[in-house]
Amino acid sequence: MFKYVARRLLAAIPTLFGVACIVFLMVHMLPGDPARVIAGPMATEADVAQIRESLGLTKPIGEQFLTFMGNLLHLDLGISARTSQPVLSEVWARLPYTFELALVAITLATIIGISAGVLAATHHNSLTDYLASALSLFGVSMPVYWLGLMLIVIFAINLHMFPAAGADQPISFALPGLTLALYATGLIARMTRSSMLEVLKQDYVQTARAKGLSERVVVYSHALRNTLLPVITIVGLQFGTLLGGAVLTESVFGWPGIGRLLVDSIFARDYPLVQGIVLTFSTMFIFVNLAVDVLYAYVDPRIRFD
Repeated sequence: MFKYVARRLLAAIPTLFGVACIVFLMVHMLPGDPARVIAGPMATEADVAQIRESLGLTKPIGEQFLTFMGNLLHLDLGISARTSQPVLSEVWARLPYTFELALVAITLATIIGISAGVLAATHHNSLTDYLASALSLFGVSMPVYWLGLMLIVIFAINLHMFPAAGADQPISFALPGLTLALYATGLIARMTRSSMLEVLKQDYVQTARAKGLSERVVVYSHALRNTLLPVITIVGLQFGTLLGGAVLTESVFGWPGIGRLLVDSIFARDYPLVQGIVLTFSTMFIFVNLAVDVLYAYVDPRIRFD
């Protein structure tokens, strides 16, 4: 297992290098002059030129790239053009908010999704199955920004049950967490249902029933455990996606995470901060995938990494 993890970590190095190259080129292809955006509309050309010089934008693009990669090797993501603070500290200050929100969302999605999938599979072609399938279809089809706005209108403005924005108290997780969880819930429920339907037809399940075991033991101790591998894959991928895909949700709910910070940085043409946030997203996704692969071996002892 240690050798497998070490190989995966080494394989992540060229992946991160490729991401860094793509991010650098795409950020510098954004229209607009970041020095002018930072200086403001009332700044003189001399002020804009001074800011451009301080940001290193007067250097050739190749020299800027080499400087960026050299700093990256020393874990230096640069200085934010807006706040003049290290990018790493800016990202680190916002990261816990995004991580906590993603953790709440994936926990809700996993509990509801697996429960709905098992219920649909054990009541195949019944009203329960149709309702669970409709919930799954609703979840994967609903745009998060529209859903977030509707939840704000209903539960924050009309019913006054939850705050519309901010992260000041635990109840603030309710609306953005539910918004993020709904899409993942639909995927997890669909995967659980299809896997359970296949497993319930296997011979060992029929043998367990023939031995007189209760249906609850057959479903949860025998069938569900053998459906967990594809479900774990979906949960892991969705958790990585939530860590990096909460941009719209954080913007709608005013959540102080790195997704909202990314949007603000793009509008401000803060190149170092945009690059640092995207690289952080990529690194987290790689480690989440690695954790999922390692978890396979503990869920199914038959799996060995050679």
